Amino acid sequence: MDPSVDTWDLSSPLLSLWINRFYIYLGFAFSISLWICVQMVIKKQDRNIQENSFPKTTQDLMRNGYVSLQKKDIFVPGVKIFYGSQTGTAKGFATVLAEAVVSLDLPVAIINLKEYDPDDCLIEEVTGKHVCVFLVATYTDGRPTESAEWFCSWLEDASRDFRFGKTYLKGMRYAVFGLGNSAYASHFNKVGKNVDKWLWMLGAHRVVSRGEGDCDVVKSKHGSIEADFRAWKATFISQLQALQKGERKKSCGGHCKKGKCKSQQHGSEEREEGSLEQDELHHRDTEEEEPSEDSSEEEFGGEDQQSVNSIVDVEDLGKIMDHMKKEKREKEQQEAKTSLLVNMGRNEDGEGRAMITPALREALTKQGYQLIGSHSGVKLCRWTKSMLRGRGGCYKHTFYGIESHRCMETTPSLACANKCVFCWRHHTNPVGTAWRWKLDQPEMILKEAIENHQNMIKQFKGVPGVKAERFEEGMAVKHCALSLVGEPIMYPEINSFLKLLHQRRISSFLVTNAQFPAEIRNLKPVTQLYVSVDASTKESLKKIDRPLFKDFWQRFLDSLKALAAKQQRTVYRLTLVKAWNVDELQAYAQLVSLGNPDFIEVKGVTYCGESSASSLTMAHVPWHEEVVQFVLELVDLIPDYEIACEHEHSNCLLIAHKKFKIGSEWWTWIDYNRFQELIQEYEDSGGSKTFSAKDYMARTPHWALFGASERGFDPKDTRHQRKNKSKAISGC
Repeated sequence: MDPSVDTWDLSSPLLSLWINRFYIYLGFAFSISLWICVQMVIKKQDRNIQENSFPKTTQDLMRNGYVSLQKKDIFVPGVKIFYGSQTGTAKGFATVLAEAVVSLDLPVAIINLKEYDPDDCLIEEVTGKHVCVFLVATYTDGRPTESAEWFCSWLEDASRDFRFGKTYLKGMRYAVFGLGNSAYASHFNKVGKNVDKWLWMLGAHRVVSRGEGDCDVVKSKHGSIEADFRAWKATFISQLQALQKGERKKSCGGHCKKGKCKSQQHGSEEREEGSLEQDELHHRDTEEEEPSEDSSEEEFGGEDQQSVNSIVDVEDLGKIMDHMKKEKREKEQQEAKTSLLVNMGRNEDGEGRAMITPALREALTKQGYQLIGSHSGVKLCRWTKSMLRGRGGCYKHTFYGIESHRCMETTPSLACANKCVFCWRHHTNPVGTAWRWKLDQPEMILKEAIENHQNMIKQFKGVPGVKAERFEEGMAVKHCALSLVGEPIMYPEINSFLKLLHQRRISSFLVTNAQFPAEIRNLKPVTQLYVSVDASTKESLKKIDRPLFKDFWQRFLDSLKALAAKQQRTVYRLTLVKAWNVDELQAYAQLVSLGNPDFIEVKGVTYCGESSASSLTMAHVPWHEEVVQFVLELVDLIPDYEIACEHEHSNCLLIAHKKFKIGSEWWTWIDYNRFQELIQEYEDSGGSKTFSAKDYMARTPHWALFGASERGFDPKDTRHQRKNKSKAISGC
């Protein structure tokens, strides 16, 4: 046997292993790798179990040797409230809103726009992430208030300057509430709308729909501007709470169909911040329109509206355009219907709306008004109270012989067409340019006016100082001053009301604001007709009276011309406001020649306290000596007139036409009995038998004349001086 062969046979298994060694190595490597992977999985599972079994603070302590506090996400670091106010209303709202924000445990800052520099500070609101609220009022001619003028000017320029761009305020969150008066329809809440638009154009994000407060209690959605603000504030606070939690709460724009609110249906479908911002930027790039007034920037979705980033087939484009046009027509028809109902003064049931709303009733009642029906009122004059006690009468007593304790101050129309800065009723009454309310009958108005007046007189029975004979006389109304508030001549049945007064032998003193020339021409004879001439130029009249009519100046001039055609006693009533209308003597003289009044009353403005509707202060009240000097200079320019009477206590003087000076005596007083005879003859003749102012004049007593030592105070009465009276700072 060959030994080599035996050796080979014995070593054949080893030879097989040697030949297949690479497969063996591969098997070992795979096994080791598998073992390593299994070990890693096991260790990872053990680590996860360990982490889940210990709290976060324990893990930090084990790993780092200290405990780290968990960081809390802050979505709203605070709120900044900016206000632009002329009379203090917006500032007051800012304070109220700040209190509501503080209740959410959020920092809040109230900032006067007058003290804010948008050029340096506005960009900081982007990085600061505060929610910025703007409470801005609209003043004369749709302009911003003085405190917000620079801010609005800068913001408007920035929104139109390409150097700022449409992303300048990207990331800034804001809300706007405007304060205005819908009676000025052409620029109602114009400043609020503009601020909202300009911020949006610069890339800021509106967090809640713009609010619009309306001073006109008749048209206000909630009855008053305060109620409008409270409603908007509730919406804003709700949205702010959602933002605090990191939610993106959608608000309903009021355009949902068939009672289905899209914002509620899709409220849980929140959009990512980046996606929303891209949509907004794309929307700004593709459209230059003003943002919707009644919807927030988040309202992009909807079943009937394509997303701005979605693709639309050309074939479907026509259908979409038809649908949009149809919606636009429906909206315009609805707005036209609403506008028609408002202009007609009717609700959808066809009934006239009451002028006195619940909010207005509450406000006027607090001021001492006795309200009558749906649009009238009566109030007891302080001079009536004074004469009941024998402490002197008003200037009408001195100038015309009115018995102040027998005078009823009332109005058949609380509405007015002006918003004068010196309105002594603080603009709580409604405004309008035409009658659009429910109409009460004149018989009812007069009956209740007299009853309410008598009831107020009765309250003085037994009051110390009240004279018994004057109390009895006061129960019988002899004079009616239609000058309480508003514009009496707006009342469609004013002639019937005057006729009823004269039938009761009550004299009539009617005051109008020179904005209704046609009504003046159609007015039947009154005892004395007044026209308020508060300024002598178009600019100053607009500034002082703030009329609603666009053609106010032409109406003013036409009213004076209509006054000149009247045969009965006519009066210009001039109210002097220092620094506003006391330097227009020549212009006043020209107006006198236009209307040719019988008398001109010149009175210093009366300051009735701080008002949210006026910027008038005691600094605007002229001293009596200043009023006298004005009258002396005015008389030099109107040769047919002279100074006749003076009532120092009312800061008032009377200029009379020389035809009332017979010989050396003035006859400015009124023979009231003779007037009643003349007006009765006029009515009996159907208006053919007319009469003039000189037919019922009476001699003026010496104590009432200008220059008399009594200075217009009736010597039959006793002048009462208040004890410890502080020194006056004006002539009032």
